[in-house]
Amino acid sequence: MDELREGYKNIKGIGWIPEEWEVKKLGDIIDKLETGVSVNSEEREKSENEFGILKTSSVSYGKFTPKQHKTILTKELDRAKINPKKDSILISRMNTPELVGASVYISKDYNDLFLPDRLWQTIIKKNVDINVKWLYYILNSDKVKYKLSNIATGTSNSMKNISKSAFLNIKIPFSSGAEQEKISQIISTWDKAINKIEALIEEKKIIKKGLMQQFLTGKKRLKEFEDQEWKEVKLDNVLKFKKRQPLINPEKHYLLTVKLHLKGIEATNNKPNKTEKSRPYYLREPNELLIGRQNFHNGGIGIVPNEMIGYIASNAISSLEIKIGDLKFYYYYLSYDNFYKKIGHMIGGTGQKEISETMLKKLKLIIPLSLQEQKAIANILTTADKEIVLLEEKLEILKQQKKVLMQNLLTGKVRVKI
Repeated sequence: MDELREGYKNIKGIGWIPEEWEVKKLGDIIDKLETGVSVNSEEREKSENEFGILKTSSVSYGKFTPKQHKTILTKELDRAKINPKKDSILISRMNTPELVGASVYISKDYNDLFLPDRLWQTIIKKNVDINVKWLYYILNSDKVKYKLSNIATGTSNSMKNISKSAFLNIKIPFSSGAEQEKISQIISTWDKAINKIEALIEEKKIIKKGLMQQFLTGKKRLKEFEDQEWKEVKLDNVLKFKKRQPLINPEKHYLLTVKLHLKGIEATNNKPNKTEKSRPYYLREPNELLIGRQNFHNGGIGIVPNEMIGYIASNAISSLEIKIGDLKFYYYYLSYDNFYKKIGHMIGGTGQKEISETMLKKLKLIIPLSLQEQKAIANILTTADKEIVLLEEKLEILKQQKKVLMQNLLTGKVRVKI
């Protein structure tokens, strides 16, 4: 039995909340959930005088991305009805299991964008004293997100759906309008700090991309190497595939994975299920350059971190080592998006695109022959990466602080002064 807490009451399905707080269903607060319609459109961002229909991907937990839209065909404009409105909430009623029920707060009117049929927009009841942004934070709280995942239905593992009746039946703790206002202001302060860091990260990534474009193509040279030669070589001239004996008992080891979009190497808690027809598995060691051959064209490349010891991967992931030159330089060269994205076109096909080691060996690189120049370029890009990592660590701290803040304030565990 839960211990009694003075000044609080324990509500089933809600938990401990202040005695003066109420419990309301979302249907007691929301008068209507507006739904858009699907219209024929073009897969491109609209121009200034055109109109867009939002994609489902425009709404993820806590983040509205209006650029995620398609351009509505002129003949279809009359069918598009609902614009995102200031001081409302958009909710993803149909999405992947991870994102179904995701919601975002709309801070301004978007008269040139329209809702599709997979997004809802809230219309609040006129007689309810509520801060809409506070409601948005409630919908993004862990408890409500858990409830949303439980009411989502659908036989497909890739797509789930939430009904209006199930959504509006969800119960939430409900404080006074004045307290909601204060809670919203406090959490918004963290949101502003998070948005600022996210913008800085994007700026740093753009700067890094510019550095790669300049230094990895030879458009910009470091002064001390201006007289040094660059040459076209095949990958096989400078790198070689590390060969080992396959493991006899791979099921005793944990797998690593090469993440897409240059997200690096990740250790997992998974072990392989070895069968007679399964791929062979190999031990991968720190500082090996790995390429996921099925996803190289999607940025499936990374260097094994120093702390990742004893992990394995199948032969779908190739390991490269140096014949001549600097490994970190080659990592940056191969992870330059103008380079690796060409691989998909080289392989062709619409299904799974796995580049063979034979094809990799034949890839042409135009590189500085000087080891010192390679190292100098790698150092510049490593410094850029470190700046991004530091900001990402700061961002994660802010997100964790916000999470704790939401848990404390939205449940009344910590009270605010009004």
